[in-house]
Amino acid sequence: MNAYAAYPDGLRVVDTDTGRVENRLDGRRVECVAVHRDVPERVFAGTFDDGLYRSVDAGESFERIAATTLGPDGTGPDAVTALAVSPHDPAEAWVGTEPSRLYRTADGGTSIERVAGLTDVPSASEWSFPPRPNTHHVRWIETCPDDPDRWYVGIEAGALVVTSDGGDTWTDRPPGSRRDTHTIATHPDAPDRVYVAAGDGYAESDDRGESFEVVSEGLDHGYVWGLAVDPGDPDRVLVSAASGANAAHRRGDAYLYRRQGRTDENGDAAAWERLDDRGVPTGEGTYRAVLASGTDDGEIWVLADHGLHRTKDGGDRFDRVSTALPEAVPRALAVA
Repeated sequence: MNAYAAYPDGLRVVDTDTGRVENRLDGRRVECVAVHRDVPERVFAGTFDDGLYRSVDAGESFERIAATTLGPDGTGPDAVTALAVSPHDPAEAWVGTEPSRLYRTADGGTSIERVAGLTDVPSASEWSFPPRPNTHHVRWIETCPDDPDRWYVGIEAGALVVTSDGGDTWTDRPPGSRRDTHTIATHPDAPDRVYVAAGDGYAESDDRGESFEVVSEGLDHGYVWGLAVDPGDPDRVLVSAASGANAAHRRGDAYLYRRQGRTDENGDAAAWERLDDRGVPTGEGTYRAVLASGTDDGEIWVLADHGLHRTKDGGDRFDRVSTALPEAVPRALAVA
């Protein structure tokens, strides 16, 4: 199994059995990475400065596949900021960019087409990414586990939008949804549920994104970035959180939290617990992490500036997989 770790200076391919690390896409600002576990040899990597890349040999080599198919006028690539491979069809992948646009391939990346209508929703005029105030981007793309036409898209910053017909029409800002969505997750054992980690808190939907409810009890740090759900238990969720954007990205003061179960013994919403001293450095001097669900029950991966870690028991204990990684804040992680 490989882990694909995206950094501002390239992509690292980690052999999770040996911890060996290979550098790929050197010097490119890799923003996102995606791979389907049924076709692990095909890996997509999106760069901010050089378009979309694909590997067909499990990361041994990459080729740029969207040098001229992305972009408003078809002459060059947009910054690729989000990727998702459909769990229903490994040949289908969606691509998000800055400025906020969506594209889709149905043949594993050989051809790519524009998904129209995203920026026609009412909130689009309000979207803005604060460090670059004249633009915004697609931060995350996720699909419904049992409906290939239903997709959830997070815009940084401004909206979460939902399509139920493969992108023909869009629902803008469902009630309770977050404005600064960073990560979206779903789970095949709870297909109605949508999990959202955002700069303005954590929220869940129980009706396929029609509405959301904030879940904050015990979550003392409200700027939430990384998110993963236990493959064997849709009620066990882990997140990476900080007090704000500065603490998460620049000052370095981030934490891991876990929520287990839906309700407590009193019937109230289950509270979050902070995961200190579990084998992953947290707190002062650490930056927000990216998380990924594994393949086995209890398996969750955490990638941060201090290396790659894995838990096999839902977060009770983490083991470091590799130390031969940059001491830099990562952008994305995929495991297959």
